Amino acid sequence: MKKTAIIGASTNPGRYAYVAAGMLTEYGHPIVPIGIHPGEIYGEPILDFRKKPPVEDLDTMTLYLSPKNQKEWYDYLLSLNPKRIIFNPGTENQEFMDLAASQNIEIIKGCTLVMLRTNQY
Repeated sequence: MKKTAIIGASTNPGRYAYVAAGMLTEYGHPIVPIGIHPGEIYGEPILDFRKKPPVEDLDTMTLYLSPKNQKEWYDYLLSLNPKRIIFNPGTENQEFMDLAASQNIEIIKGCTLVMLRTNQY
């Protein structure tokens, strides 16, 4: 299973990041929710983005953070050394994609939810 950091995690059931946490858990993928608001989703505490928490053995990072809010976090996100980053619809950011690709991180422009449902995750 692919350990996945959910960047922009939320306890709001109406947010795609919350839905993704549920689906990832349902499909057996360990989740690491990272966001700015405290809480817990699917049994996992939301780690405080501002504290730049370390995450070991990360396979996938799925973004739910708008491009304008990504720039200040580039260094931290890249330091987590994911094997791949999923840029969900609305999070596509060529500058960040280029930075990640230069570090040999696979870039996927897609939807985590669709990827899970179609066995492409």
